[in-house]
Amino acid sequence: MINREWHLLSRPVGWPKPEDFALVEAPVPTPGEGQVLVRNKYLSVDPYMRGRMSAAKSYAAPFELGKVMQGGAVGEVIESNAEGIAVGDHVLHFFGWREYAAVDAKNAVKVGPTAVPAVTVDPEAVPLSAYLGVLGMTGLTAYAGLLRTASFKEGDVVFVSGAAGAVGSQVGQIAKLKGASRVIGSAGSDEKVKLLVEEYGFDAAFNYKNGPVAEQLRQAAPDGIDVYFDNVGGDHLEAAVGALNEGGRIAVCGMISVYNNTEPAPGPRNLARLIQTRGRIEGFLVGDHYDLQPQFVQEVGPWVASGALKYRETVVEGIENNLEAFLGVLRGDNIGKMVVKL
Repeated sequence: MINREWHLLSRPVGWPKPEDFALVEAPVPTPGEGQVLVRNKYLSVDPYMRGRMSAAKSYAAPFELGKVMQGGAVGEVIESNAEGIAVGDHVLHFFGWREYAAVDAKNAVKVGPTAVPAVTVDPEAVPLSAYLGVLGMTGLTAYAGLLRTASFKEGDVVFVSGAAGAVGSQVGQIAKLKGASRVIGSAGSDEKVKLLVEEYGFDAAFNYKNGPVAEQLRQAAPDGIDVYFDNVGGDHLEAAVGALNEGGRIAVCGMISVYNNTEPAPGPRNLARLIQTRGRIEGFLVGDHYDLQPQFVQEVGPWVASGALKYRETVVEGIENNLEAFLGVLRGDNIGKMVVKL
């Protein structure tokens, strides 16, 4: 059997180009002792992967040149040399960008009805791909960033940038379910703005391409904001600092507006306002909050299964289109979580 996998050939400068990558054929790996062989069914593509294509020092090691890249994946075990995981089980792991993966059992998390017996999540209501998004790392990012980093409390006014994306859409809905007094989102198209209000239940939303962000945010939140969940950076962050109420909190999850810059982007010009408002701005990584995973699944799983928390996926078919799906995330082509179906 042949295993197709994506390799990084050169480190992109600015926007990644197709010639920076190659789809390579390799033998299907043989699982060793304590490992399982997984046929991947869904692969995740995420903005943070752009950072790992650079050699710059960061919180995660860079992808190695000439070797297969990594990312979230969920698939079916077709061979097992490990206790506790059987052939036919579905597992979540971090060896994406390929069709087959040999995974240490300690790095594979069973998903589905037998994964966490204490949590009842209808497998018919929660498809396998959801464990890469709304019930996976994406969902935990939203949950931890809003509730722990931003210290959300009932009655807060919440602003979310990149709100139609996988993380942002979940942040806004969790805030509403937890008792936010008002939730505002920004997105890059009128279609996404409509989705935020009509399907996800945001109180207001705006297309940041239609005018200055600060002005549109002022109209949507005339009394200011208490929490800003930042996925974008740039003019969104500056606008949020300007709108922050006393004691306001900003959780910085991502800054997709600057990921492909070749020169440093100017920072917000109004940070002195944090002194006036006694505001707080804090970055976070989901990897520091995996202790919340059981609580997250227990609370969010039933919301997803019942339809109280809605989500969208943009599904691209075929390993050969994995790179284009990733580039689509950087362009903002996706509504909700972008996944690749194999």
